[in-house]
Amino acid sequence: MSTTLARTIVLDETVPACAPWSTVVRAGEILDIIDLHGNQAVDCLLYNAADHTDRYSAQATVTAQRNIFLTTGSVLLTDSGTALLTVLADEVGNHDTIAGACSQESNTLRYGHHTRHQHACVENFLTEAMKHGLGKRDLVSNINWFMNVPVEADGTLGIVDGLSAPGKKVTLRAETDTLVLVSNCPQINNPCNGFDPTPVRMVVSR
Repeated sequence: MSTTLARTIVLDETVPACAPWSTVVRAGEILDIIDLHGNQAVDCLLYNAADHTDRYSAQATVTAQRNIFLTTGSVLLTDSGTALLTVLADEVGNHDTIAGACSQESNTLRYGHHTRHQHACVENFLTEAMKHGLGKRDLVSNINWFMNVPVEADGTLGIVDGLSAPGKKVTLRAETDTLVLVSNCPQINNPCNGFDPTPVRMVVSR
C-alpha cells in the first residue's frame, strides 16, 4: 500500500540547489524528502521543537540500531532517548550518519585553498538556525540523506556516486514535534551531488 494514501498535504516546497530550508513537522505528520533530479545530498539536523537542547544524536541513533546507515525502520533519537522521526519508507537503500557537513574550512583542507570562498552546508545551517534562535553551538553531527559513504575495511570513509535517482524519496514520520533543518548541499568538489547540485522537494502531510 502506498505510504501517500489518504494524506492531506500541509506543506509542499521545492528547496533550490544549494539552499537552506526548515520547518516544524508535528507529531504524526509525514515528511517526504524527494530527490527531484537524482544524486543530490540533503544534509539534515533535527531538534525537539519544544526543547532545542534535545536534539538529534548520531551516536544514540547508531548505537540503538547497531547500524551506521539509515533506512526503513530507523528511529532517529536524541541523547535523552526522545524519538524524533522514524523512517517509514526508503526508496534508496541507505543514508549516511557519519560523514558530517561540508564547511568552508573542510573544503579548504580537502580540496585546496582555492575553494575557501565556496558556500557550504555549515553556512546554510547557521543561516537557517538563526531563524529559530539557534547558533553555532547548537550544530551537531548531521544526517546526509541520499549520500553514499561506504566504509572500507581499514575504516576509511569514501564519498562516491549516490544510489538515488530522479524522483526517489525517503519518507519519515514525526514521533514528536520536530524542527527539521536542511542544507540542500552545495558541494561541487566530490561526487555526492554528481558535481552538480540540484533542487529537492519537501512535502509534509497528515
